[in-house]
Amino acid sequence: MFVNKNFSVEEGFVNVRLDRWFKKIVCDVPQSLIEKFLRKGNIKVNKKKKRGAYKLQTKDQININNLYLDATKHNKKKYIYKASKKDLSKTSTLFIENNENFVVINKPSGIPVQSGTKSRRNIIDILKETNEFDGFSPYTVHRIDKETTGVLIVAKNRKYAQLFTSLFRIRKIHKTYLCVVLGEMDKSSGTLKDNLYHYEGKKKIITEAVANFQVLDSKNNCSLLKINPVTGRKHQIRKQLLIRGNPIFGDSKYNINKNYQPKKGILMLHAHKINFSIGNISYKFQADPPEEFKEFIKKKYLKIY
Repeated sequence: MFVNKNFSVEEGFVNVRLDRWFKKIVCDVPQSLIEKFLRKGNIKVNKKKKRGAYKLQTKDQININNLYLDATKHNKKKYIYKASKKDLSKTSTLFIENNENFVVINKPSGIPVQSGTKSRRNIIDILKETNEFDGFSPYTVHRIDKETTGVLIVAKNRKYAQLFTSLFRIRKIHKTYLCVVLGEMDKSSGTLKDNLYHYEGKKKIITEAVANFQVLDSKNNCSLLKINPVTGRKHQIRKQLLIRGNPIFGDSKYNINKNYQPKKGILMLHAHKINFSIGNISYKFQADPPEEFKEFIKKKYLKIY
């Protein structure tokens, strides 16, 4: 289909990236194709060329001219997981907070926040079917790993999704994790600073990772730690502890060997607390560790409090 149309920016898309707006409103095409359209001037803002990272403003007019889109070729097929009765029967126990703008849940282990190539079942698709989201849509504002348990915020509208994204970006949302690691730390408390890397295609990306830690207890060649990440890198805590020779118990990816795995390979990493402020209101939420976590630290004679 050929697209020749002008769009006005709706309130819910103010400060949203141009490329993300295009995927949501016009057509969910590959990023490389959007960049091509922008370079050629098929997509403009106020009749001027812009980059995909441009943040849309209230009075912006998006001009789309002579743009050919083959919906059958370009549109990505999105798999939506259909929540089972078993999924829905368990959700009522997950909610820590539920209001008109967001929810806070205690995410269980073994389920990702969003669907991926290796996992269709996910938190967001399940929440869509719950009574708590009747009349609302769940918006992801941050993620925790599939095997990690604990506090997760999910917005109910685009306005609060943008607000939380901004708060995370400027580091105004503070998280506390609990984890059990192999061995003992050199210090009882301190700051972990590392340069972590990952690849985007063939390009090596290096990012700084910072987290504060405190040893709550140490026995039997293992330690219970409290971690407060300053930065929010992918798998940050797991990577930083492995670098120091103190991998988290149950971590099948970042480990030294398989001999210290708990039963069923449960990851001993739990997002315990989160706090932030919106306007003059301060919010503090806490998620109780799962029974498997409690049983493991009890078995190791460790104490949280």
